[in-house]
Amino acid sequence: MKLTCGIVGLPNVGKSTIFSALTRAPAEAANYPFCTIEPNHGIVELPDERLDFMAGVFQPKKKIPATVDFVDIAGLIKGASNGEGLGNQFLANIRETSVIAHVVRCFDNPDIQHVRDDAKTDAPIDPESDILTINYELCQADIDTITKREDKVTRQIRALGKAEEKKFAGYRSAVDKILPLLRDGKCARQAELTEEEMAGIYDLHLLTVKPQLFVCNIDEDTIAEGTNKYVEAVKKIAQEEKSEVVVICGKFESDLVDIETAEDRKEFMDSVGLKESGLTVLARAAYHLMGLRTFFTGGPDECRAWTIHNGDKAPQAAGVIHTDFEKGFIKAEVYSVEDLKKYGSEAEIKAAGKYRQEGKDYIVQDGDCMFFKFNV
Repeated sequence: MKLTCGIVGLPNVGKSTIFSALTRAPAEAANYPFCTIEPNHGIVELPDERLDFMAGVFQPKKKIPATVDFVDIAGLIKGASNGEGLGNQFLANIRETSVIAHVVRCFDNPDIQHVRDDAKTDAPIDPESDILTINYELCQADIDTITKREDKVTRQIRALGKAEEKKFAGYRSAVDKILPLLRDGKCARQAELTEEEMAGIYDLHLLTVKPQLFVCNIDEDTIAEGTNKYVEAVKKIAQEEKSEVVVICGKFESDLVDIETAEDRKEFMDSVGLKESGLTVLARAAYHLMGLRTFFTGGPDECRAWTIHNGDKAPQAAGVIHTDFEKGFIKAEVYSVEDLKKYGSEAEIKAAGKYRQEGKDYIVQDGDCMFFKFNV
């Protein structure tokens, strides 16, 4: 499973338009179903005002942001779990991702076909039905995965006896909680699973256990208010599923990325009342949902954002820069970007007693600025 965010949804809901705006790399987008068959991959720079602030202090020769990997996956329709509309291929593409961004159409436009049950029949704009359709197909795929695993587990237990059965305690317990939800069209992520149960089903790579956020694709007339009846319907479902919601206008974002200067982009956003791009909000949400966090290094040569997993300790963070840093880790010198904002320089941070030395057990915090000492 790759550390990527898969963009999914019904055909023609704006997935490829949003992906193209995110990556500034043109994915095929057209008003007909399945115009995207092979998944498009894109690496997106993560805007971060903390890195911008550090660059303003250190005036480095270069500035390197963190990145997020996105995959644009073709639209699913009813029957995808049975192979309809190239469904098997698309479900396999989703399985390879770590997080799902589910794009939901939240705008009216008679010129853009909306389909749900099949690729030929027009369907009314109904976010609840759209989400239920996608969820049902993912649930059916997960039921099929569990059914196949059950056969394998049963054979292993018969062959190796009670001792082998104990190894599957976490798996059995998790499946007992998940299967009733899946059969009811609800996602596995809604089950309250222990760490042992999560470990028991990890290698199944279930589609509905993956963290998910909903992306409400609105029209330009809705940007100012930021919501409409469709968005509110999605928010209600997201609350039940314990998912986040990002509201974005794909058409506006597509126009925004074509504007060359920062001043003109700000003026364009101001014209509709946006303080930051919806793409920035989406990229940040996906990054955090993947369990990723950021620490920084700064100096006159380079200011850089480095990506780690939430909970990583100092040696692991050092290893992101270079494996030798982790092998020979001695200590880390640490302060936060907030300290830099407050005191203005590393010298003043030290004078205020906020410049710390941390050892191997230090859990790196999002927003830490770090300098590593090591010996190889």
